[in-house]
Amino acid sequence: MTVITESRITSVVRAAEALLSHRAGSAVVLDDPEDLGGSGRTTVVRVRVAQNPLSLDRSLVIKALPGHEDPQAFHREIASYKYATALPNESRPGPQLIASDTDQRIMVLSDLGHGRSMLEFLAGVDPVETSRAVSAWGQALGRMHAATVGGEVDFLALLRRGPSGTQGRDILRDEALRAIDSVAGHAAVLGVDVPEHVIGSLRAAATLFDDGDHRAFSPSDVGPENIILNDDGVQFMDYEWGGFRDATLDIAYALVTLTAQLPPRTSARATDLEVSMVDAWRSEVHSIWPALAHEREMQRKVLLARLLWVWLSTAWMLPGDAETTTDSGTTTDSGTTTDSGTVTDPAADSDALTFSAAGFTHDWALHTNDPRVIVSRWTDLAAAAGRAGDDETSVFATSMGVALQRIWLA
Repeated sequence: MTVITESRITSVVRAAEALLSHRAGSAVVLDDPEDLGGSGRTTVVRVRVAQNPLSLDRSLVIKALPGHEDPQAFHREIASYKYATALPNESRPGPQLIASDTDQRIMVLSDLGHGRSMLEFLAGVDPVETSRAVSAWGQALGRMHAATVGGEVDFLALLRRGPSGTQGRDILRDEALRAIDSVAGHAAVLGVDVPEHVIGSLRAAATLFDDGDHRAFSPSDVGPENIILNDDGVQFMDYEWGGFRDATLDIAYALVTLTAQLPPRTSARATDLEVSMVDAWRSEVHSIWPALAHEREMQRKVLLARLLWVWLSTAWMLPGDAETTTDSGTTTDSGTTTDSGTVTDPAADSDALTFSAAGFTHDWALHTNDPRVIVSRWTDLAAAAGRAGDDETSVFATSMGVALQRIWLA
């Protein structure tokens, strides 16, 4: 991770002061900067507003991206914040955008306070508290989705103000399509048959980025790392690559990233927590999407999206191109299989553990370096497919889990 120097923090704070002062027409002074970390390439700082001519909050958060990066990610994030800021307070999913500067790649946001991370709730010892937090997570997703249905035209208008190409860029969609193209090759190396039904399901799931019956706004990465609970409820912290897509992608993403954070003592309750989350989400959206009131239909749609996320997170852990293999079973590019056809431990290849697509990096909650998490995701997927009555997907997921368990963890 990039080390944020004191000089970098100081320059970001001074830039934010200049931006706010220009907006206010007189001097704004920011003090007591607190480094909040960021993703490695970003600088995120909390500051106290020491002097201001406007009724600004007592503290603000500044987020700055490196100037050398492609501007598409920044412009899409700004469009997402502008769109979300215009929502009613009770439906706003996270911080409010106060000001931004596209030339300096800097934005000033309202401060949500310290709150408590969703990670803390998931790791907690109180099962009732954990269940309530997970239900609140699902409910907040549903409120956001319900409030943004029909708003895609407004969001696209904001995107069009950015550089050419920003409007159609969805990094997760692009990654998903690449991963689907590799499923047959990777599965063959693992010794797992892929039913046509599963291939068809994956391709159908990929269309949910651009189509689907339940289109609504998504911050994109709605995993627990990006969620805090404060006095105002659940807050989503990161809108980078936000946009409109089928809402079942969001609830499925939340389910997949939820279980990885549960301690062993809580894992037995994972199914109950999943049900609580989905029920809370559905309670907010069933009036606008009545088809989801039918349990089997709802399970089928969420399962479709969940299959996509589990496969994508697995593909990120399988380095190289598995689409073409030699007669001996050796992968021709990456060396991820031996002559006997055995996939090597992904931890032995650092390239397998870093997600970077087309020059854009992001610490996705979906991405993991832990093979145990991937194996667990396939096990959970098999159980969910069984509950949904999709036997072919359940058998495939079980086979994938067994194969990866044997190769990585035996």
